[in-house]
Amino acid sequence: MTDTDTRTDGRTDTRTRLLDAAEALFAERGSESVSLREIGRAAGARNVIAAQYWFTDRDGLIKALIDRHRLEIEAARHTLLDEYEAALAAGTAGDADARLAALAGALVRPSAVKLDQGASGAGYLRTVADLLTRPEPQTEPLGYDVEGGSILRWRALLEPLLDPDAVVLHRRFHVIRFVDVELAQRARAPGRRDHRLFVSQLVDSAAGLLGARTSAETRRLRAERNER
Repeated sequence: MTDTDTRTDGRTDTRTRLLDAAEALFAERGSESVSLREIGRAAGARNVIAAQYWFTDRDGLIKALIDRHRLEIEAARHTLLDEYEAALAAGTAGDADARLAALAGALVRPSAVKLDQGASGAGYLRTVADLLTRPEPQTEPLGYDVEGGSILRWRALLEPLLDPDAVVLHRRFHVIRFVDVELAQRARAPGRRDHRLFVSQLVDSAAGLLGARTSAETRRLRAERNER
């Protein structure tokens, strides 16, 4: 190994240690209450502003952390959506309830894998929940609107099954946020090892929310808002 290789490996290792430290701290305290300096100290970085050097700012670090996990989740969700579309084409997808359940599973299960990945997975889940529960939710770091992304594909496959009013009132986003917050809460639960029942119930809950009919009161209030 040359001196250049050694320096490159060292720099890469510093970046990795910073992300590892961020995940562990975010898993414990959430992404909003940990400073970049704390992350640098936890990573054992010699320079107190190492995180700024590598990621520029907090948003850059959060994007790098999300990207660390996103490809795995994207691939898993696309696989489930491939299976769903194949079942549709073969006529074996079942009735509307069965299709809603399958799409709810495609939303929940790829992210739920992170529950079995220790502090790394927990840090990711809490970071996602933090982004979605800000006063102005931030989806850009999550890639939810990226062309060819699994969430845009999921939204398109789901729309024909939804009450039209639910589409306009952003039911799909509300369910995404509900799922991600529930996963983050589960990641905080001490001593939980078997997540199968939790995940199955979360899929059921997401399917129920997606399939809920819009009430007459909600339709009336929406109409009144549109008339203003």
